[in-house]
Amino acid sequence: MQKVVTFGEIMLRLKPRENERIIQTDSFSGLYGGAEANVAVSLALLGDNAQFVSKVPAHAIGQAALGALSCYGVDTSEIHRGGPRLGIYFFEKGASIRNTSVVYDRAGSSFAVAPAEEYDWDQILQDAGYFYFSGITPAISSALQKALLAACQYCAKHDIKVICDLNYRGKMWSPKDAQIAMAKLMPYVDICLAHDEDFEATLGIKAFDNDMSHGIEQRETFIQGMKEISRKYPKCQTVASILRDIHSVEDSKWTALMVDHGEVFQAPVYQMHVWEGVASGDAFGAGLVHGLVHHFSKEKMLNYALAASVLKLTISGDFNLVSDAEIQAVMAKQGNMRVLR
Repeated sequence: MQKVVTFGEIMLRLKPRENERIIQTDSFSGLYGGAEANVAVSLALLGDNAQFVSKVPAHAIGQAALGALSCYGVDTSEIHRGGPRLGIYFFEKGASIRNTSVVYDRAGSSFAVAPAEEYDWDQILQDAGYFYFSGITPAISSALQKALLAACQYCAKHDIKVICDLNYRGKMWSPKDAQIAMAKLMPYVDICLAHDEDFEATLGIKAFDNDMSHGIEQRETFIQGMKEISRKYPKCQTVASILRDIHSVEDSKWTALMVDHGEVFQAPVYQMHVWEGVASGDAFGAGLVHGLVHHFSKEKMLNYALAASVLKLTISGDFNLVSDAEIQAVMAKQGNMRVLR
């Protein structure tokens, strides 16, 4: 089975108890997560050969982060140790009309200050079939932009598929900076994930009007935007996107589109009651990669990815702790409310 290498930052995630706000709580639960780490965990749980590449400090918190990955079967052998600290993000769960929000405390982390030369891509990628990163990683530092470019260039020379989730984070960089950085990386990308504001913020392509209450109704402009990505970056002939109608923090509709060499695919629509709206895009990306590794048809790959994504909405924490059988059951509309005995 071909190895999937993901490259990014794992952080300590601190969440107030229940639905308390950060400013009122006196207690936080601690877990670990981060976009590319989340993808690696999903893939490992699905039985794939997943390796996460990063850097964490050489102390107990760094070790705990490693343990959070390895306990699910992720290969952590290329996670470097050292540097000053692990990044943190505070997760405040919203309710009704109050949005879920995130506060970052990640400046100066071990991953952020690591030099590009620390990552030996000849060694890391020598037996890889796929390389996965998100737009969060180049937003962290110029050194990581340099490291990513070197990794993508290695992949191009060695026929390794590159998957990028654009994953724009406005709290980390501006659209101008994102577009400059991604313009250097996108020529190497084979498969792109673009959701909502990602199109315009990271690539300067208009596809979405920023009104989350009627994302699904914008299907045609999403398709136009997805085709424009492939026109602008000819190596990237597969583009996928989640579309949502969000009525409140808890209640929304979800579907997904894929444009593959000009052919359009659409997944079913799910009416969701959301338990925790975080990392569903990472679950979607992992589902797509799993489909690639196992040579699913394009239709099945998209449906599988969306089923994985909506399942994540029912689970606390960053990791999508579901099995292949559970995803397949949702796809087959067998995910009813009976007790599984």
